[in-house]
Amino acid sequence: MSEDVATQTRKIIHVDMDAFYASVEQRDNPELRGKPVAVGSPAARGVVAAASYEARVFGVRSAMPSVTAARQCPDLVFVKPRFDVYRPVSMQIRSIFAEYTPLIEPLSLDEAYLDVTENLKGVAIATAIATEIRARIKAVTGLNASAGISYNKFLAKMASDLNKPNGQAVISPKNGPAFVEGLPVKKFHGVGPATARKMAALGIETGADLKQKSMEFLTDHFCKSGPYFHGIARGIDNRQVKPDRERKSVGAEDTFAIDIADLAEAKRELAPLVAKVWRYCDSHDISAKTVTVKIRFADFQIITRSRTVPTAFPDDNAIFTAATTLLEAAYPFRKSVRLLGVTLSSLGRSNVPSPAQLEFLL
Repeated sequence: MSEDVATQTRKIIHVDMDAFYASVEQRDNPELRGKPVAVGSPAARGVVAAASYEARVFGVRSAMPSVTAARQCPDLVFVKPRFDVYRPVSMQIRSIFAEYTPLIEPLSLDEAYLDVTENLKGVAIATAIATEIRARIKAVTGLNASAGISYNKFLAKMASDLNKPNGQAVISPKNGPAFVEGLPVKKFHGVGPATARKMAALGIETGADLKQKSMEFLTDHFCKSGPYFHGIARGIDNRQVKPDRERKSVGAEDTFAIDIADLAEAKRELAPLVAKVWRYCDSHDISAKTVTVKIRFADFQIITRSRTVPTAFPDDNAIFTAATTLLEAAYPFRKSVRLLGVTLSSLGRSNVPSPAQLEFLL
């Protein structure tokens, strides 16, 4: 299989929260809703960290000097940043991502790439996953998110801007190259103002202009970025989604329509969860030495039981045996069981010299 074909088979989602900091402030303070809000200091040397969509109508944007923002929007309300609030909300959002895939690459508190080519929900259509994720974010946090779906990171990022706010867009393998050709290079993710000016001086204004330049030309003028520009001009971006979280685990869980009190029934419900996490690990050459069973009871109390083995579990049967042993140790249940979860950790990847950091938050 060629690199191009391999790239086009991927399903990448870029999720970008809409005016994240400002939206959190409007969510938490009803008096700010519907008003132009800037997160930042109004001081003479202050800078806007984020602007609500009401403020953006006046041209207010992030990184703008506060004095300029206030001049453009006299009714602008400045709010002091609360990163102690934004970070926990961001983690809530990432926990939602992790229900679908451990392949999450956060770019900041408010955006991330997700590789859902193979996902924990077994959903084949990436647009359906993006819709579901956005709905979950809204239900859990009260905030809106936009998403871009494509076959590589560059186009997923570009797509997430197409239907903002609170929307999503798809750029398919069929439409990707044409989309890039018609786009001004100054709008390309990764092309800043200085690079855009340099490209303009070289006669490169659009993706079509960029496509006309050879690899040698682009490498000569843009050094290490040359191959990247050569690829994206053709709708090609082979960069992988690289998780950067410290913990390493993959897991799945299920909430039951009717609570479970019987041990045999609980074991039966454990089986598909083990199969799901093993299937993912097996398909990605990932091994695991630790299995954890999570039990949430009818009163919402949670307990976990873990077991670590000296060498990696050889197959799903070994994992299931260990998991059921842990389940048996918690029986008789203190109350009926509302949810069961299985997590594999102490991960390794035998075919990769530097294991990628994978995490599924339960």
